[in-house]
Amino acid sequence: MPDRAPEGSPGATTLGGKARTFLSGGGQIAVAMMVMNFATYGFTMSAARVIGPASYGAFFALMNLVMIVSVVQLGLQATAARRISADPAHVGQIERGILRVSIRASLLLSGLLLVAAPLVDRLLDLDSLSTAALAAVVAFPMTMMGAQAGILQGERRWRELGILYVLAGVPRLVVGLALILWQPTEFMAFLGVTIGFFAPYLYGTLVLRNERATGETHERHGFLPIIKEALINSQALFAYFALTNTDMLVGRTVLDSHDSGLYAAGLIVARAVMFLPQFVVVVAFPSMATEHGRGKALAQSVGAVTALGVVCTAATAALPQLALIFAGGGEYDEVADLLWLFALLGTTMAVLQLLVYSVLARQGTLSIALVWVALVVMVGIASSMVSTVAGLLTVVLTVEVVLLAVLLAISVVMLRRAPSARAAVEAQPPSGPPAQ
Repeated sequence: MPDRAPEGSPGATTLGGKARTFLSGGGQIAVAMMVMNFATYGFTMSAARVIGPASYGAFFALMNLVMIVSVVQLGLQATAARRISADPAHVGQIERGILRVSIRASLLLSGLLLVAAPLVDRLLDLDSLSTAALAAVVAFPMTMMGAQAGILQGERRWRELGILYVLAGVPRLVVGLALILWQPTEFMAFLGVTIGFFAPYLYGTLVLRNERATGETHERHGFLPIIKEALINSQALFAYFALTNTDMLVGRTVLDSHDSGLYAAGLIVARAVMFLPQFVVVVAFPSMATEHGRGKALAQSVGAVTALGVVCTAATAALPQLALIFAGGGEYDEVADLLWLFALLGTTMAVLQLLVYSVLARQGTLSIALVWVALVVMVGIASSMVSTVAGLLTVVLTVEVVLLAVLLAISVVMLRRAPSARAAVEAQPPSGPPAQ
């Protein structure tokens, strides 16, 4: 593969060309992620119908665990995309370093999950050690896919990234549906998810099989700095995913199996609304990683994500029975009146995700501490005061709305300070000391 700067890097295109590249990239990723999300939730909805509430509650709890574990995948993706976007001259070195780190992280994570399989089995009340062990298998291709997606995202290779996302959803639907129709169990449902993750990993390996020319190198893109940033990013994303997924794990302990299944069905709507605008984050993140583009990119992204969420919430409130079809059907009718609140929860989670990625793009860390605080508050209140589906939903939604308001205020303040700080530096005479 020839050594080239990512599209949209300084000097690579005219202003009009950049606009066309952004729109083209946004459209491709939007369609690809829509296909991925429809396929993913098509399978999730099918599993809810086919395997029933009790088995589905166990399957969904395991999927939430995998989503939390996927912070390593997303941390690698954010690290690759940010470094390549911010420093395109070193793209070859960054690509090689990211892939070296990811192979080691994938093997380590799989090993840890395999050792922890008995504990996972007990904590999630799965009654199936083999089902718990599948988490170790899925960790390898899932983590590798994150590094591959980050490289493609940072280089703005939207077509290849779009194909990767499509392959992350469609094989899961096809293979998983066949397996649960054959044997309607949580093991078969999760086996379909596991097999499905190998398709995007193999495609990513094929696309990135040829190494770039050596090009420029710098110690800041060495093996250890990449590991350090990936760990910091993973920690931040772990805080976010723990906050937005631990409610289901808490639900398995404070609710009976039937009610936890109802809550899981409601979360199908929340997850759908959350992931619907995810393409906005993918396309905007490289711009948020550049010093002069992050403010505008964040403002436009927050507006777009919020607008999509409001539309989805209003539609769910107006047509709850239609939304129920996508949440598992009549068997979950008890949760129908709460589905619009689940949609509102999904909107909140989507904007929170965007704000967390904005923090990663500017390499901030302080705001992430507030996410950890919110997690502790949510778990503490829900574990001691909740006994119903509505009660758990109210606690989770309240905590996340408050956190959203605080993080948004902090982001506005930080972005307003940035131009002033740059102006102060530029105003210094050449021989003067650097501004603090």
